Amino acid sequence: MRPDNKDEKKERRKSARAMSEFAQVGVTMAACIIIGVFLGRFLDRVLGTSPWLLLVFSLLGVISAIKSIFDLAKNPDEK
Repeated sequence: MRPDNKDEKKERRKSARAMSEFAQVGVTMAACIIIGVFLGRFLDRVLGTSPWLLLVFSLLGVISAIKSIFDLAKNPDEK
């Protein structure tokens, strides 16, 4: 195996890892917010408290997304 080919594979692997970590940030943020919105909507329909639980759980979803992003940024090597 040529040394250049080995270096190229390492660079590709490094790039793929960086892209996957970047994608994980977006998916994590979206999932936290979407779960909060759907949970709030569901509970509003069941309990008849529209729109209060939607607002509360949407806010909790945003807070959860921010906390998750800080956790990902703080511990990048613990995966």
